Amino acid sequence: MATHFEVLAEPTRRRILDLLLERPRSVGELVDQLQLSQPGTSKHLRVLRESGFVRVRQDAQRRWYELRPEPLAEVDAWLAPYRRLWENRLDALERHLDTMPDLPDSFDLPDSPDSAGSPPGPVDAATPDAPADSPAGSPAEHRRQRRTD
Repeated sequence: MATHFEVLAEPTRRRILDLLLERPRSVGELVDQLQLSQPGTSKHLRVLRESGFVRVRQDAQRRWYELRPEPLAEVDAWLAPYRRLWENRLDALERHLDTMPDLPDSFDLPDSPDSAGSPPGPVDAATPDAPADSPAGSPAEHRRQRRTD
C-alpha cells in the first residue's frame, strides 16, 4: 500500500480532498468538478479509500464520498517540527519588520514645473507639437519627425 505522502503527491487526489473538505460528494459530482472520466475518478477514489483518506457511504443507488480527518492528522503531526521551523523564521521576520519605520499610506511626489496642478497619473504620451489623437511614437509622429530632420 502507498504511503500517505505518495497518495497526496498526486494533484488530482489533492483536488478531490479539497472538494470533499467542503462537503460529501457523489462520484458524479466529482467527475463534473474534476472534468475526468468516471473510471479515472473512481481509480483515484479507490486509492484514497484504501489509504484511509475517504470513506464511502451507500445511499440507494448513489455512493457518497466524505473526508476522513485521521490520516490528515497523522500527516499534520509529521509536519509539526517543520512548521515550528517556519514559524520561528516568520517570527524573526516579523520582529525585523517591527523595527523598521512605517511608510506613509501615500507618497506625495515633489511638484515639477510641468506637473504643477495636474493629478498624479500616467504621463501624457502626446508630444507638444503632435495632434492630441497622435501619440508620440505613432507612425504619424515618426513621419512628421522624418520630415523635420
